Amino acid sequence: MSAPRILSVESLRVGFGSGARSITALRDVSFSIERGKTLALVGESGSGKSVTSLSILGLLPKGGRILGGRINYRNRDGSVSDLADLRASGMRRIRGSEISMIFQEPMSSMNPLFTIGDQIGEMLLLHSNLDSRARRARVIEMLEMVEIPGASSRVDAYPHELSGGMRQRVMIAMALVCAPQLLIADEPTTALDVTVQAQILDLMRRLQRELGMSILFITHDMGVVAEMADEVAVMYAGGVVEQADVDRMFDHTGHPYTQGLLASIPRPDRTAGERLRAIPGSVPPLYAIPSGCAFRPRCPLAIGPCSGPVPLAPMHPRQLVACLRAGEPAFTTEGTVHV
Repeated sequence: MSAPRILSVESLRVGFGSGARSITALRDVSFSIERGKTLALVGESGSGKSVTSLSILGLLPKGGRILGGRINYRNRDGSVSDLADLRASGMRRIRGSEISMIFQEPMSSMNPLFTIGDQIGEMLLLHSNLDSRARRARVIEMLEMVEIPGASSRVDAYPHELSGGMRQRVMIAMALVCAPQLLIADEPTTALDVTVQAQILDLMRRLQRELGMSILFITHDMGVVAEMADEVAVMYAGGVVEQADVDRMFDHTGHPYTQGLLASIPRPDRTAGERLRAIPGSVPPLYAIPSGCAFRPRCPLAIGPCSGPVPLAPMHPRQLVACLRAGEPAFTTEGTVHV
């Protein structure tokens, strides 16, 4: 835990709306990322993963605001900035140059009226002093780095002229053209087929090694987590319920919700007609989060004290769990274990 941290999120709270119609989307979210490492942020849809990433970059939609907490980012010069308290001008300096993001759907994230070269080069126009010729050369270099064939001619292509896998590679090139220290990848392989997904993941691992960057990888795919991550933070209903080294989490899962996620993965030895395992119930809406442990209504291990505060606490030196019965079996590949 003494390794340098590129990013430390501390007790982050984010809300939307105001007055009686306000809701809290993130509740005391805390996690950190080591320099050069990958942290996977996992959880069901609606757990707060994307809101967390948008908070880090200062890109919350209209009506969203940070209510409290800190987002400590270590700059290239070694100084630390609290991104939660940074002015818009300061965020524009960091966004794209120090911290970049790959969004979920590449086609909707690119402007169909501009060539891919223009869109990648715009990052250099904002964050470098390169002239137009040098910018074009740098863009072609990045397209080659992300393995776009015929980069010198593809640089003038429009997004609709590329396949989904190629567009995702362009998004990666756009995010990395200014050599950021931290890359946020928000489910970058969700819309891709299995073969292309494997290629993109291999590409991201290679680029991480070559550039020495840290990655915040947002996903709901536990198989991708096992392949990509060094550490894992599991989110549920706007809060982090578990953070651990990836091997520790898979071998000694602490929180019942994490157990449920792992038990729901389809198994290759599943017999014909066998139903997939599922966590009962659904994620509660933000306006109806239960008191205490938000997972309590769906948890077979819930007890009376679970209705009170349940903070993240060490289950192991490399594992924090927000559960009073951390480590006890709740969900397995054989089904639900009763108390």
